[in-house]
Amino acid sequence: MKVTFLGTGTSQGVPIICCECKVCRSVNPKDNRLRSSILIESDTTKIIIDSGPDFRQQLLRIGLKSLDAVVFTHEHKDHIAGLDEVKAFNFFNQMRMPVYASSRVQDALKREFAYIFTEDKYPGVPEIDLYTVEDSPIKIKDIELLPIDVIHYRLPIKGYRINDFTYITDANYISEQEKNKIKGSKIIVINSLRKQEHVSHFTFQQAIDLMLELQPEKAYFTHISHQLGLHDEVSKELPDFIELAYDGLQLKI
Repeated sequence: MKVTFLGTGTSQGVPIICCECKVCRSVNPKDNRLRSSILIESDTTKIIIDSGPDFRQQLLRIGLKSLDAVVFTHEHKDHIAGLDEVKAFNFFNQMRMPVYASSRVQDALKREFAYIFTEDKYPGVPEIDLYTVEDSPIKIKDIELLPIDVIHYRLPIKGYRINDFTYITDANYISEQEKNKIKGSKIIVINSLRKQEHVSHFTFQQAIDLMLELQPEKAYFTHISHQLGLHDEVSKELPDFIELAYDGLQLKI
C-alpha cells in the first residue's frame, strides 16, 4: 500500500493576505502546504482522509481518476469544506460516494451541506452514502482502518491506524488506552502545529516527546502552521527518526 500526503498544512497561522513572513516568501516547495489530507492506495482501492477547502486543487495536482471512499477525522471546516468535489467521481466512476464519519460529524455534514442530503435534490449535487465510524475497525474493500479516539481541546476526534501506519491530526491529548492502539506502528503521522503552546494542538516539542514515548521506526509531523518555520531549518532540530511531512510526500506502508 501507498500513502500520499495531499496536504500537510493548516488554517492556523496562515494569513489570508500574505504577511510577507519568510514561509510565505519561501521558494522551497516543501514550505507550500495545503490543508491536511492523505490518500491511501492499495492495488484496488483508493481512500482519502479529510477533504478540506483545498480538496479540488489537491485532486487536480495528483490527477486522481478514481476514489472509493472519503473518511473524516472531525467536522472542522479545514477538514470537510471540499466534500462537494466528490460529485466528479459520481459522474466519472458512475458510483455513489461512501463517506465514513462519526454520528456527530455526520450531523455536521448534514448542516453544512444540506443541499446534498435534502429529499428534493437539485440535479448534479453529490451522491453520498453515509457510514458510521465508532470504535470497531472499518473495512473499505481491501483496506481496514482502526479508529483511534484522540482529543482536540474538548472535541473527541478520530485518528486511524492502517496496518502498521497510524495517522493522527488535530490532537493535543491521547489517553493511555488509545496509545495502546497506536503502539507497534512502524510509521506514525502526528500533528505539530507550532513551537508555542496551543489550546488544541500538540506543539513541536510535545509531538517530539510523544514520538519518543511511542517509538515508531519513523514519524512524520503534519498539520504544520507558518508559525513553526521553514521546512529545512526546522528539520535540523528533529531526532533522526522524525521528519516534517510535505505536500506530495509518498510512503510505502
